[in-house]
Amino acid sequence: MKADYSKGVSIAIITGIYIIAAAAGVFVFKRSVAVMPEVLALLLADIAATVVTWGFGLVYENVSVYDPYWSVIPPVVFTIWAFYKACWTLPVILLLVAVWYWGIRLTGNWAHTFKGLAHEDWRYTKYRESQPGLFFHLINFFGLNMMPTLLVFACMLPGLGLFEADAPANLLTFLGFVVCLFSATIQLVADTQAQRFRLANPGQVCNVGLWKHGRHPNYFGEVQMWWGVWLMYASLCGFDWLILAPIAMTALFLFISIPLMESRQLQNKPAYAEYRKNTRILI
Repeated sequence: MKADYSKGVSIAIITGIYIIAAAAGVFVFKRSVAVMPEVLALLLADIAATVVTWGFGLVYENVSVYDPYWSVIPPVVFTIWAFYKACWTLPVILLLVAVWYWGIRLTGNWAHTFKGLAHEDWRYTKYRESQPGLFFHLINFFGLNMMPTLLVFACMLPGLGLFEADAPANLLTFLGFVVCLFSATIQLVADTQAQRFRLANPGQVCNVGLWKHGRHPNYFGEVQMWWGVWLMYASLCGFDWLILAPIAMTALFLFISIPLMESRQLQNKPAYAEYRKNTRILI
């Protein structure tokens, strides 16, 4: 159902979709938490909300319906979890402040650049055109919707661990908090610089500000954000297998997101090859 809705109407529709998805998640959690561990019930709720979002993406023939899910779910889930667990320790409050700052900033950037439901992100269009039919729908469900949900949920596990931590905040907890704030601010600065540069220099390679020192400072900020959450967790709960969560997020950007973006840049901007040669990938 491709429809040329205005940007405002499109955002209103997506907001309604997310309210329905959240209601589905709450329903699944309430039904499942009595028969399984709480975190597993929360995962099933997240999956249910993702399925609803994916379904509306099919209705509107636009995978980009899922795009804000990445930044909306963590602050909402952590806040609901704080009420559910009745836990308002200082580490939890620091986590909420950091994740809400990151989530509002990233969602705001999505809203600023979103063109409406008639527009689909170029990455999704690429898959739609190169893998038509059933194979695209498999990629859409498992790769473009469910995989990011599971990855973000995995990265939320250290944050959820803070609710169970039986220790006061320490210097490393505050360091992790500062890393989170710094990371979201890096993303804010990088995205602002890129948007202003593109308006003033259409078709050219952005190599000013943070982009002069790294080819993907916005991605660097995203990766570092989840390392900050993990550091807050590790400061109270120690070093354990949950370090795999930020490692997985780092791998996603290094081996999937960045190669996809750079392939497109090399195709569309001849000067990008020289920029790529002379500029580090993240820092």
